[in-house]
Amino acid sequence: MILEQMMVTGMAVFCYLVADEKTGEGILIDPAGDHDIIFAAVKKHNCDVTSLINTHGHFDHTSGNDRIIRETGAALCIHEKDAKMLKSISTRVLSRVNKGKGSPKPMRMLQDGDIIKAGSVSLKVIHTPGHTPGGICLYTPGHVFTGDTLFTEGMGRTDLGGGSYKEIMKSITEKILTLPDDTIIWPGHHYGRFPKSTVKEQKRIYMG
Repeated sequence: MILEQMMVTGMAVFCYLVADEKTGEGILIDPAGDHDIIFAAVKKHNCDVTSLINTHGHFDHTSGNDRIIRETGAALCIHEKDAKMLKSISTRVLSRVNKGKGSPKPMRMLQDGDIIKAGSVSLKVIHTPGHTPGGICLYTPGHVFTGDTLFTEGMGRTDLGGGSYKEIMKSITEKILTLPDDTIIWPGHHYGRFPKSTVKEQKRIYMG
């Protein structure tokens, strides 16, 4: 499996390219902007991007949707509870902070347990509300992409619309930290010293 982590925009968002080495089919997770960086990675691995997944609906993770879709034809996927955020006035205006535009409509509304495939690569949707109502993580054996639910040093904000500290703690402890200890955590932002962590390391923080 091809896996590339890219830090994009001034908001230190992590965009991920996940692809099948043999077929070249790929998935982009949260391509927030800095398209030159993203397309350079796609070209380096000779990938055909078939899906674009937003881990949640905030502008800093969705502002690159329009250009990625126009240039790749990828199918936009987002959890059904966050889909309406893509068309909000605030999201469309704030997307310009990252030199982006308003997002196209999603082609696939995700639910907990859904699978997104690219060749032999499969990402399982884990619904992890708390940062937003439709926040998700994406799991493939050995790896979990946690969006703004869990960082390497901290968690996503819960003081914004639709946020809930109680829900995010439940998402972290019952859905992420129940994965195998050696699962690598790939966060949605570079907040802290480290660009990745593991379930075992995070258990020490949240579960003692």
